[in-house]
Amino acid sequence: MADDVSDSEMTFLCSAGLFPWWLILLWGILTLIIGVMFLTTPAITTIILITFMGAFWLVGGLFSLGSLFVDKTNMGWKIFLAVINIIAGALIMIYPLFSTVFILSFFVIFVGFFACFIGCAHLFTAFRNKDAGNGVLGIISMIFGLLLLFYPFITVALLPFIAGGFCIVAGISGIITSFMAKKAQAVITA
Repeated sequence: MADDVSDSEMTFLCSAGLFPWWLILLWGILTLIIGVMFLTTPAITTIILITFMGAFWLVGGLFSLGSLFVDKTNMGWKIFLAVINIIAGALIMIYPLFSTVFILSFFVIFVGFFACFIGCAHLFTAFRNKDAGNGVLGIISMIFGLLLLFYPFITVALLPFIAGGFCIVAGISGIITSFMAKKAQAVITA
């Protein structure tokens, strides 16, 4: 390889062989498609993804129960977690619309409480260490958390659009990275 390759380029070149470039390209294209779906049909896309999550939990619970025939260690916990997964997965698949609203609302409220907790921790650190940066982060985090807690349904309604934007950015980044990885793999093999 050429001597004019920087350290960051060398790190990328070394890690470029971890995944085939076409797999990164496929991931980028699929992520881009999901992002477009979130922006064009947010409700149905969200319901479909939550339903897939329910199916994943249901099948995962069944496999956890099946694994007891092979490995009986921690049998109580495996049975407990398998039953919880099966019940949650079945409920999601039976009531996909209600489950979508419930799961997203729960997620938003959880993130709101977590943001408030982190904000309090930053404010405590700011007062203890007389650190204005931590104080600003704490105030921003508290405002964000309180907005989520006071307006959870508005946040739930906006969540697919936010996810769509992130997916589009991640998809485009994945596509660009795949071509960079293809070029880097060609350099490594040359």
